Amino acid sequence: MTELSTMKKRLAIIVIAFSALCSAAAQPPVPKELVFAGDTISLTRADLRERMDRELLSFTYMHSTSVLMIKRANRLFPEIEPILKEYAVPDDLKYLMVIESSLDPTARSSAGAAGLWQFMSSTARSYGLHVDSEVDERYNTRKATVAACKYLKEAYAKYGDWMTVAASYNAGQNGISKKLADQHEDNALDLWLVEETSRYMFRVLAAKIFFNVPAAFGFQFTREDLYPYIPPKKIVTVNGSISNLVDFAESYGVSYAELKRANLWLRDSKLVNKEKRSYEIVIPDVHAQYYDPSATKVHNPRWVSYPIIRQDLSFQGALLEQ
Repeated sequence: MTELSTMKKRLAIIVIAFSALCSAAAQPPVPKELVFAGDTISLTRADLRERMDRELLSFTYMHSTSVLMIKRANRLFPEIEPILKEYAVPDDLKYLMVIESSLDPTARSSAGAAGLWQFMSSTARSYGLHVDSEVDERYNTRKATVAACKYLKEAYAKYGDWMTVAASYNAGQNGISKKLADQHEDNALDLWLVEETSRYMFRVLAAKIFFNVPAAFGFQFTREDLYPYIPPKKIVTVNGSISNLVDFAESYGVSYAELKRANLWLRDSKLVNKEKRSYEIVIPDVHAQYYDPSATKVHNPRWVSYPIIRQDLSFQGALLEQ
């Protein structure tokens, strides 16, 4: 091996070691406790701490997904949070939506769950959403969020604990109720569960930490990085049929693609609407869709200005004040 090759090899090792050191430094510490939906959850028990640690690691190293979630949240949270407040559901429950869909409004699972809240079609219908080949309200942000609020409040009335409600959102109320009864427990955090549901609860908790202090995970954003909320130009109420959505879009001065992006719940190129249901169709503001970083409103100042936190006490303080 030549001296030049040896030097290159050593340099490569140094670069890899330095990168690994920087990456390791980005993982936030596990807090001793965390407030979720008004309840303080202790994370000092070994199993709880290690489950939390695993999900914090995941958020740290799922770089593209973690970055996209913050970008999308700047657009979606201003629409979601008022609905949760309107239905008296704790704001922290929005993190279920984060874990369900990574804040992708077009998300659809291999099992058929769809939309931001990932409703199965049968569950969606039972909570008031219309789902067929032309209309799928699982993709309607407001209506799907209202349906989620109904589910969450119903589950809370049954369990009286929001983390158990979160577990039921993943595993179903019947499944969680049976586990609680069989294992003589009253809190899902103390249950022996399948890995998916067991991890789900801690993914939700990790999401809260990540969205409150992304800098602690090594992520820093500027205003220009965030996706802006795009307000509608107008909302048109339709009670009849629309034979051609391309023509309908053009009549309001927008393209078919622009209309579909603003109304993902419209699943066809027409709307027959035999049952004469009332639908609200968003007409997007074409000018507002053009990217203007200087006009982007930052929904959470911590996403762009919060310092990196490494001290345990400071980190916990940032979480507990929420």
